[in-house]
Amino acid sequence: MNRTQESPEGVRLQKVLAQAGVASRRAAEELIASGRVSVDGKVVREMGRRVDPDTAVVHVDGARVVLRDDVVHLALNKPFGMLSTMADDQGRPCVGDLIMERAELINRAGRLFHVGRLDAETEGLLLLTNDGELGHRLMHPSFEVPKTYVATVHGNVGRDVGKRLREGVELDDGLATVDSFRLVDNLPGHSMVEVVLHEGRKHIVRRLLDAVGYPVEQLVRTAIGDVTLGNQRPGKVRPLTISEVGALYKAVGL
Repeated sequence: MNRTQESPEGVRLQKVLAQAGVASRRAAEELIASGRVSVDGKVVREMGRRVDPDTAVVHVDGARVVLRDDVVHLALNKPFGMLSTMADDQGRPCVGDLIMERAELINRAGRLFHVGRLDAETEGLLLLTNDGELGHRLMHPSFEVPKTYVATVHGNVGRDVGKRLREGVELDDGLATVDSFRLVDNLPGHSMVEVVLHEGRKHIVRRLLDAVGYPVEQLVRTAIGDVTLGNQRPGKVRPLTISEVGALYKAVGL
């Protein structure tokens, strides 16, 4: 949203919410009247309230609403073999190549960066944004944002594996635990498992599964917090929905 000239005091709150895609202007007025909207930490109920879209911090039902259209949040399904970098001086395929195909996103966002990394052999969900504070908090372990992975491993997983991983496994750089573990499927000579954890040490999922005797054959990250990969095809980029963006900001206290 560009800064409007409607008033030196800003834009009416219901208009701002409508332009941000939260609801129609009439529905936004109902949200305000019912006390479900806050501006800069204070609940607003009056219809005449004006805000500056470039500086106001607005929440609806506790979830942040991003008002500026130069703030970009994207979900990429990173393909196998692609580097999690925006550029590579050796000319190897990287996620920046996929983003450059979407020139309109670059024009809006300026400099985009990826939230965390996936190694070249790991596929799946990678978030990209130009909101540095959000990106930092999503990756910082103190905010405990869960990341979900589905792995195909060698061998049939024993019943005690989940308990061992939840209690903690000693790696060469210290104890590591998972938030949850479940067996998805047992195949001849292989198993498919789901691992949820909130820390981000390098190759942590592969190292954990290898440490308990089940080397990873294929690894896909399927979710970060409430943002899921769903049926998004490898190599495809999509903007996050309003509810997904709100959930991410809420998860890290913004």
